[in-house]
Amino acid sequence: MDWSDLRIFLAIARTGTLGAAARSLRLSQPTMGRRLRVLETAVGHALFQRTAEGFVLTDEGNAVLEHAERMEEEVLAFQRRLAGSDVQLEGMLRLSSSDWFGTYMLAPVLAEFSERHPKVCIELLSDARLYSLPRREADVAFRIKAFEEPEVISRRLMHTSYALYGSTGAATSLTGGGAGLRLITMDTAFAEMPDALWLKRVLPEAQVVMRSNSRLVQAEFCRQGSGLAVLPRPLGDRIPGIVPIDMDEAPPGRDTYLGYHRDLRRLSRLRTLLDMIIERFAT
Repeated sequence: MDWSDLRIFLAIARTGTLGAAARSLRLSQPTMGRRLRVLETAVGHALFQRTAEGFVLTDEGNAVLEHAERMEEEVLAFQRRLAGSDVQLEGMLRLSSSDWFGTYMLAPVLAEFSERHPKVCIELLSDARLYSLPRREADVAFRIKAFEEPEVISRRLMHTSYALYGSTGAATSLTGGGAGLRLITMDTAFAEMPDALWLKRVLPEAQVVMRSNSRLVQAEFCRQGSGLAVLPRPLGDRIPGIVPIDMDEAPPGRDTYLGYHRDLRRLSRLRTLLDMIIERFAT
């Protein structure tokens, strides 16, 4: 197995096509394809599925990817040591989180990390999908549910308080069953989330007028005066035009967990980023 073939494999895995990988390494596309076939013959498995959209890693390809990235890290470290610049980090890190957490919690830390380590490219995926760490769809994930996969290293990062918010000018406190009130809550797929159940219980007479799986969208609906919404306090307290409403009982808070695949625990750029995040948020 030739290291140069693994470099070609990594380029294809990161770009998704032979053409883009060839341009990134300044090689011809036929050369890329030929060297990939040599590598697949050497390992005895197909490493990619060829689809209309591009090259997708097989399970065997994902296994090779984990080792190839560690080999790349060691090669880069060796080159930096020879060049006398061992503190420089390089490569890509793919993170997954909810939209509001990525925007208001992670973005400031990632911006600081990028200033310190400009050769590390951060890719932040912020949507409701649970990206798979075992399949390497993401390197690090932030979730409100504990990780159950045995190959994932995880820890509780922080606790987040929630509050009921209304647009400026709304009542600052509420009593009774909520008759006449309009509510903004989670979409039906997430109707069993603790805050959605709390709303149904404490304001059973209120009318649900809008739903969304995005906290940012809920916050904007609330700011526009469409209704009341339960929001994480780090989000709601930063949105101009909405205010928290006093209730006899506060909405339930949520814990946030971070997780990453155990095979990445020695990746220096990952360790450095996690140290920054844990220092900033861990409670």
